[in-house]
Amino acid sequence: MSTSQPDASRPSPDRATPDKLLHTRTGTDVSPEDMVLATGRDLTPRNLEWARRKLDEEGPDAIEKLLP
Repeated sequence: MSTSQPDASRPSPDRATPDKLLHTRTGTDVSPEDMVLATGRDLTPRNLEWARRKLDEEGPDAIEKLLP
């Protein structure tokens, strides 16, 4: 009979994930294509222009606002 508790390593369902662990960026640059794809839109010239403007205005952290 095993004495280990397989559920002991799982986080409790009533605990929220700390903000410092919730991130999307990997240290690489965010491209307009990344921004468009994060919204679920198609890569069209219009959507890419929107993404370029958004990145110019808000910087690479703009993608954080789009992803959960």
